[in-house]
Amino acid sequence: MPVISAESLQKFTETLMLKGGATEEEARIVSKSLVDANLLGHDSHGVMRLPFYMGRVKEGILKAGETLKILNETPAAINGDGGWGFGQTVMHDLMNRLIEKAGNLGVSVGTLKHASHIGRLGEYAEMAAAKGMASIICANTHGSAPRVAPVGGKRPRLGTNPICIGMPGGERGPFVLDFGTSATAEGKVRIKKIAGEQVPPGLILDPDGNPTTDPNMLYGDPPGTILPMGGDQAYKGFGLSFMVEMLCGALSGGQCAFPDPPPPKGNCVFVVVIDPTHLGGQNHLLNEITNLEKYVRSVPLKDGVTEVFLPGDPEKKTAATRNETGISLDKGNWEALTKLAEELDVPVPEVQD
Repeated sequence: MPVISAESLQKFTETLMLKGGATEEEARIVSKSLVDANLLGHDSHGVMRLPFYMGRVKEGILKAGETLKILNETPAAINGDGGWGFGQTVMHDLMNRLIEKAGNLGVSVGTLKHASHIGRLGEYAEMAAAKGMASIICANTHGSAPRVAPVGGKRPRLGTNPICIGMPGGERGPFVLDFGTSATAEGKVRIKKIAGEQVPPGLILDPDGNPTTDPNMLYGDPPGTILPMGGDQAYKGFGLSFMVEMLCGALSGGQCAFPDPPPPKGNCVFVVVIDPTHLGGQNHLLNEITNLEKYVRSVPLKDGVTEVFLPGDPEKKTAATRNETGISLDKGNWEALTKLAEELDVPVPEVQD
């Protein structure tokens, strides 16, 4: 597998975006978002997305240069429209505004529609945590590209509908729980498809509702599906996804899932930001989090187990390794990036094999 440093990959990604029509701000924010996702081990939300993004810019579907439009605003709430601009840039703008409002009032809520793919939700929870605030963030697929069927169904009805909860504090940094309400992220299936590899068992079903490890089955006609999160209790995962669908698609003024959906285009988003200084107090929150973390980490371990993982631990561990050794990209996804570089006449950086 090609291996490249985060710094080189970000410069490469930023240059590709600039040559592909993005503004300097968009290139800076989005390239960092993608590479940070790779650093943290969320390759499904990393640079593998860039050829898709830039292809959409070329087609005029993703609107480079678009900024957040405020449709309605109160002291505590924002209803925004991303104009199908880069999802990361409009979300950064929305989050900064909501963090300021929460600081003034204790809590703020925001919604966003017409945003192109916003990337990793944890990125925005980390923005709030850096200001000492808690957050709840979720997203749907704006009515497009369903991938998940309800339990017992064999046709997709909802997206993977991620949800994220972030809290400041923690000995190793903020706690960020960020997961799709499906058994796996669609992007992880797409990575395997591009790489020509099989997906692990227990994640996807073929068009007849039978288990499969072939990622191509998800994208066929008729399509396969991704299982809801939850294993034997998967109806709970689908139920959570169903509620996320309404929070995002309905409250934002965007779209929930509907028949004959279009190809993937972007996200509707629902965000709550909470400033603890207006509630139990910042010091109390951090003290309770410190005590809770110590108590949980001190649990007696089973034989052969060396540590327990709390929200954000796997990402921090992966980032420490990849910052030292570089980011490895599978051959198929690296070739997609180098092909984009050839089209845009951008030099390809050296990588280790």
